[in-house]
Amino acid sequence: MTSISGYNPYAQYGSAYARAAATQPSLAEALNAAESGSNPYDPNAATNLTLSDAAKAQLAAAASTPDFTTVTNDARAALDKLYAAAKVTGPLGSDGKTTVDLSSLDRRSLFAVATNNGGKFTPDEQKVASSELTNRFNVALAPAAAATSMTKNYTVVYKAALDYLDGASSEEKATATWAAQRAAVLKGYDAAKQTPDAAPSISGDPVAAYFAQYPAGTGPTTSTESFADVATGARATLDAQAADAAAKGTEMVYDPARKFGQLVYLSSIDNRSLSAIALNQDQKFSNQEIYAAKKELDSRNRASILAALKQSQQSGDPSQLSLGILQSYSGMSDEERQASGWTTAFRDNAVQSYKTTSNILSILQGS
Repeated sequence: MTSISGYNPYAQYGSAYARAAATQPSLAEALNAAESGSNPYDPNAATNLTLSDAAKAQLAAAASTPDFTTVTNDARAALDKLYAAAKVTGPLGSDGKTTVDLSSLDRRSLFAVATNNGGKFTPDEQKVASSELTNRFNVALAPAAAATSMTKNYTVVYKAALDYLDGASSEEKATATWAAQRAAVLKGYDAAKQTPDAAPSISGDPVAAYFAQYPAGTGPTTSTESFADVATGARATLDAQAADAAAKGTEMVYDPARKFGQLVYLSSIDNRSLSAIALNQDQKFSNQEIYAAKKELDSRNRASILAALKQSQQSGDPSQLSLGILQSYSGMSDEERQASGWTTAFRDNAVQSYKTTSNILSILQGS
């Protein structure tokens, strides 16, 4: 690999990356820790902390994959419960607006509804489920599309589209629609690799359809819930964990070095909720909870930076580091950025670093 001594366009990030990399265990260490039950981040940490019921449930759920008939039946039951809770009889009101929120249904369940698997769903349900699937595709593309808008590198958004399509269930992949969309996106990705700063022109391209709907690349709003309501929900989640610990005759603890208690389970809490805890705008959280939430956010941000750094190293393309940072930034809500300290100046530095690195690579490649 060609290197240029005396110049590092990522100097402003270097110390943060070094600190992040230094705190990460190797794969071997992580596997050894899993075998022994120890914590690879803290070899002196106590080993008698218990997992919460929520953590155990999530691990158990990940261990089993139901067949499609079961998924379909569960989707039917879930819709009926949503209607009962909302006191409605269907997914659309007389004004044509949706009456229920389908965010609790996973992608495979939505696909079962959209395709009317087993003949169990109405045309309105199919329509609403199809719309939700389209919205989730758009939400998945939004961070990469925003990064593309800032850098004019279309490989970023096409790679995100490929990743989303490849994450489909086997049932979805068996459809002609999925095959056609993936073929179009793959052609777009190949074209973008040849000319990154030019938008590909491919028939049936869902990425082009996205940019036609969202020219700035910012995409749809992922949540309409107010930040105060997010904080209330986070408070309820922590209270439920504390009650679970109390019912077991112990207490909830926030420091993994504690030698007793049930360790708070933050992995199930989304970033916006963690931000609500960390910012504590409504004074709902203790100092321990705020500190734990900040540490969890820092850990997730560090992981995203390290993933971008790894991609940069593996590809031999240093611009991938800035692109990864920009995607992470674009995927955050305003509150998440505030809680994480990711300012617009930080974003602008990443954009400038990308442009500088790309220019240097172009010179080296003689283009």
